[in-house]
Amino acid sequence: MRGEIAPDRGAAAGAGWQRLAVAAVAALTLLDVLWELWLAPLRPGGSWLALKALPLALLWPGLARGARRPRQWLTLLLPLYVAEAVVRALSESGRYALVASTAAALAAVAFAALLMSFRMENRGRRRP
Repeated sequence: MRGEIAPDRGAAAGAGWQRLAVAAVAALTLLDVLWELWLAPLRPGGSWLALKALPLALLWPGLARGARRPRQWLTLLLPLYVAEAVVRALSESGRYALVASTAAALAAVAFAALLMSFRMENRGRRRP
């Protein structure tokens, strides 16, 4: 039975991807705040762009609970965070580019982990 995953194994794999997504979104939220206030702000002294972490912070508790709706919203939002970080990584230099590259990597990991958690969840639901 190649390609089939036992329901308990699929659920365990999905939970692992879920934990990775929770950790990556928490790290991305913290990095976004630090990025715009201290590490590499657009303007000296910080910028209002730090508010971009607010949607992540609001969705994080639901993600940590494993609720489906916040995971769906994050799957829609995270590509925007990846795009913004990639643009800034390519257009800036030095520490600014490093922080942006880190944010792009975290957002991409969170996005991939969410997709995999959905995939494992759906595999667990399908029974032959």
